[in-house]
Amino acid sequence: MPSTGIAVAASNTLAVDAALALAEAGGNAVDAGLAAILVAMVCEPGICSPAGGAFVTVGPPAGSAPVTFDGNVEMPGRGLPADAFGQGLREVTTEYGGGLTMTVGHGSVATPGALAAIAAAHGRYGRAPWRDIVQPAVDAARSGFPMGGASAYYLGMVHDVVYGWHPDSHGALHADDGQLLAAGATVRIPHLADSLELIADYGAAAFYRGDLAKAIAADMAEYGGLVTEADLAAYRPVERPALAVPFGSWQLATNPPPAIGGPVLAAMLILMEGRLLDDVAGLAAVQEAVLRYRLEHLDLAVDRRAAAQRLLDLAATGLTGLGGPSSTVHVSTVDADGYACAVTSSAGYGSGVMTPGTGLWLNNCLGEPELNRRGTHVLRPGERLPSNMAPTVGRTAGGDVLAIGSPGADRITTALLQVLVGFGGGLDLAEAIARPRLHVSRSAAGPAVEHEDDLGLPSLPWPTHARGPASMYFGGVGAALRQADGTLSAAADPRREGCAATSVN
Repeated sequence: MPSTGIAVAASNTLAVDAALALAEAGGNAVDAGLAAILVAMVCEPGICSPAGGAFVTVGPPAGSAPVTFDGNVEMPGRGLPADAFGQGLREVTTEYGGGLTMTVGHGSVATPGALAAIAAAHGRYGRAPWRDIVQPAVDAARSGFPMGGASAYYLGMVHDVVYGWHPDSHGALHADDGQLLAAGATVRIPHLADSLELIADYGAAAFYRGDLAKAIAADMAEYGGLVTEADLAAYRPVERPALAVPFGSWQLATNPPPAIGGPVLAAMLILMEGRLLDDVAGLAAVQEAVLRYRLEHLDLAVDRRAAAQRLLDLAATGLTGLGGPSSTVHVSTVDADGYACAVTSSAGYGSGVMTPGTGLWLNNCLGEPELNRRGTHVLRPGERLPSNMAPTVGRTAGGDVLAIGSPGADRITTALLQVLVGFGGGLDLAEAIARPRLHVSRSAAGPAVEHEDDLGLPSLPWPTHARGPASMYFGGVGAALRQADGTLSAAADPRREGCAATSVN
């Protein structure tokens, strides 16, 4: 019988508990990771939702190539007239991430793909029954769950402008006296458990067809949204070979184009090969060069595959060849049999829309400025949006197996870069994750180095801005490791209240 030993890193204890329970019942790392991400989507309001996008990268046991299941959101609007586009939008400004202007409302909602990708990964690699994958999320929704610190922090800045205008959203997040629920308070979302029961009974198809799809499309049509029944029915996840990148003794595999996060991470890893994490100036220079290319070329490219390949080709020539915040959750799992599963999911910053009678919060991915730099509502219906997500797995010739990823918008890739460089340089996972970080941000004024104030900075050619230690701004890396001798370990980022555990049965 296959071993049920597992290591898991996730963003909250309920997600970790779900993963451990699946493993103890005979599920593998894929089953455990998928169950955990569904729980995280339910139990982290404002941070994520089942009605967003997701990527699942699976590293099968040695001998099979890693694959990524693309469940990213799509541009909706099939069958709608031209004058329907540009409607249903509310521009808001928040203090989150140091100041952010974004768009919410029904018109900011893209066609969700997360559930389709989860179902596809389970169908290909899972061994537990589908209901067992969904049941922990159903149970959490039915009984209620504690408001986590990360959700409370984010909602404290956006609960009025993003969620306060919508009656169902407001009611789910606020007490009878109108006050936002505090960290630790029990959250109960009406109708959500019933919606998840349908998905447990009938599969992901219950979301894309039938009563749930009809409810979403009807609410969209009434308030200027673009998602139609045709968009939901047409959605299909895409299975792709993961993007391979060698790094030290590791053969890593991450999210391939047309996503942006994987190629950006790969380019940074190529440029950091042979450098130590203590080379802070080199780390900043690598980030600045790759993120500048992204801003000037990759974000604006009509053909993101070609632009990503050009980035990787340039990175291979060195720095000279390059010319000088969203809400997400992540789960990493590995098991004793050698499976690795990394799942990252995002609902943007939240549209504020909860489809009446479903308990489902919808994404605002059409309203995220950095994912829509070519303009609002300019993509063709059915076209996938860009994504920062970079769930990654890895393997060494000696038999070590790794799963790693992070939430954090454009900080996903820079957080993973720093952890992988530290881990590759001899730190254990917990040490590599805990080290202070930096991120080169870009604006119209040029680059600036954001850094945790306990990171020693050398003299740099750009402005710097210090944030507190272990700042949520710098992501929330979670990693799980199976060493060649079978030892399992996991580590999760204190920046996002991450949790990690191992179980051997």
